[in-house]
Amino acid sequence: MKSLFLARLSVFVLTFGLSVAIVAQQAAPAPAATQQKKTYSPKAQERITREVRHQLLKLPYYGGPFDHISFRLVGYDVVLMGQVVNYTLKPDAEKAIRHIEGVERVINHIETLPPSAGDDRLRRDLYRSIYGYAPLQRYRMPPTKPIQIIVKHGHVMLEGVVISKADKNMVGIRANGVPGVFSVTNNLMIEKEGAGM
Repeated sequence: MKSLFLARLSVFVLTFGLSVAIVAQQAAPAPAATQQKKTYSPKAQERITREVRHQLLKLPYYGGPFDHISFRLVGYDVVLMGQVVNYTLKPDAEKAIRHIEGVERVINHIETLPPSAGDDRLRRDLYRSIYGYAPLQRYRMPPTKPIQIIVKHGHVMLEGVVISKADKNMVGIRANGVPGVFSVTNNLMIEKEGAGM
């Protein structure tokens, strides 16, 4: 049952671009201070996870390749994480999930990336290098891009989901080949474990 749920979740993430980090972070142990909090039943946790994901996908300025939002449940709280270019996404994300039944508090750790002409140029160049490369063009199809390109002061983080290890490596190589990039952290997850090996 659990593997079926995870398989469906990974397909959903690939289609809509929210990072599978959501599931990984939910499974991570809570900090010691919050371990004593009551937690949702598995059914309630699934419902709230689905509703939070749905509300985030509905955000009007979310879905481009340069923003990454993830979350985890800690007790009855929702912790938001990630990096966004559009400064309105941080408060909009918090506002969108605050009203969900069962959520007591929203802890918003989303980072708004500072404006930078150099980073904007790198975003454009990285987008062309990754999404313009013929073997990776299939990732351009979903309305929300499954590969998020996060740029901060010339340092690049790749988030999201790809189909195979070969695609993950190819995206990393394409990103590293863009002039002006200082470093690349490839956090891309593979849709099916073991694919492309």
